Amino acid sequence: MPKYIAKQLKLLDLKKCNSVADIVEGMTLCSFGARMLGEATAKIREWITQEKPPLVIYDGKLDSPLGRLLQEMSDRQWLAGIISQQDYAATSKREISKRAENLIILGAYSENFEAALSNPSGETIFINAFGMAKSADIADGYFPNVVFSEPSFVVPVIFTVLEERLKGKHTTVTQFISELIAYGGLAAEVSKGAHTLLAMVDDPGCTVVLTLSGAMTIAKMGLIICDLVDQEMVHAICSTGALMAHGLVESIGLSHFKYNPKDDDINLAQQRINRVTDTLEPETNLDHIEQIISQVLDQYHDNAPLSPRLLHGAIGEYLTQKYPRERGILKSAYEQNVPVFVPAFYDSEIGNDIYTHNRGRELQGRDAIPFNLELDTKYLLDLVTSSEKIGIFTIGGGVPRNFMQNIAPLIELMNERQVADLPEKKFAYGCRICPDPMYYGHLSGCTYSEGMSWRKMEANGLFSEIRADATQILPFLVKFVMEAQEKA
Repeated sequence: MPKYIAKQLKLLDLKKCNSVADIVEGMTLCSFGARMLGEATAKIREWITQEKPPLVIYDGKLDSPLGRLLQEMSDRQWLAGIISQQDYAATSKREISKRAENLIILGAYSENFEAALSNPSGETIFINAFGMAKSADIADGYFPNVVFSEPSFVVPVIFTVLEERLKGKHTTVTQFISELIAYGGLAAEVSKGAHTLLAMVDDPGCTVVLTLSGAMTIAKMGLIICDLVDQEMVHAICSTGALMAHGLVESIGLSHFKYNPKDDDINLAQQRINRVTDTLEPETNLDHIEQIISQVLDQYHDNAPLSPRLLHGAIGEYLTQKYPRERGILKSAYEQNVPVFVPAFYDSEIGNDIYTHNRGRELQGRDAIPFNLELDTKYLLDLVTSSEKIGIFTIGGGVPRNFMQNIAPLIELMNERQVADLPEKKFAYGCRICPDPMYYGHLSGCTYSEGMSWRKMEANGLFSEIRADATQILPFLVKFVMEAQEKA
């Protein structure tokens, strides 16, 4: 790796996290929104310990639960005070600098105040769900001093971490989730979503399917997905191919790295280093994956066709034999007999490896290994129709979500066209974490209510939707269920 890459990222391990503060601290070595939250919280704590508490610019209601929490932080001298945008703009820079060097700006702000909100004497942290920050501080793949999420969730997280790290008050995720409901907005969505997930997992008659899109494994969430499988919270996975490929990198002990903005993508390309937003994947990692895929396929001597599910099972078996001390999604799935579906299979590094492997076999005069994706559709039909109830836990959207949700219309069509006589199935539970709003018109943002119009969801089912970056939310939801299982 190049010398400028200073920080190796680390998988977030919930089994080693005993409190909210432990989780947030672990997020500093993750990617995307999780790292934003972890790094911003660490910086605020640093300011306080240096006796340089920040001034908060906030235009919300001070008599709201969030406003009262901010006032408590100010009373504890964790903040230098709370001021509105208008009052801040009307106050001289000299007077402001006497109060605080550093700022936290909560929520959206008007362009009329944008110039006044600049703070050259110190640092500014922006917390909002709108991607608003100083343009000079934000670059492609570089997001310092921002948390792009709702303050209703972020501020209680920061407060809880400060209570433990500065005052020694330990807070479990169960305690934290119970308190979030009071803050409304995203905080309430997280609380409701956690209880929906727990109800789904606790229902003994419910088969839970997990759908994954986005770069959740390169974001260092892979062990959390392992926990979902190992602790029997989910019974099937449907994913993008890229997510499984990056997860396979982690499964054999290889690493990802934090992007350094001092370099550019042209230089990275010359050094064969692939960037995923704010994270780097050395291409040598993918070369190791290709070697594993080739070894797995070379051991396959059956003339019967493979499917993505069968291939991922074979990879999981290989990992169990060759990497017994490592944890990985496909290894856990193999050991727990959890099928892994990848409907857009060829849109991934593993898909590339399969295609090139088969072309190599043909050049050697050997038969290519046939692939039949319909094998997975039939397997899913059998799984769903043999289940008493079905639930869906969705991270992001896209093809994985649609493949799973399409099962209800498929059953309906097969029955109507008299090619089968199957019991109708709709999802009785659903929990979705995805920032996309419905008005963009794509599947990632569509609501469970919309799914009811397609007869995919039970009208009286239990559904929750959390509109946020999943890397910030997933750790808390899964740890909440883990704590509940420990008490049971």
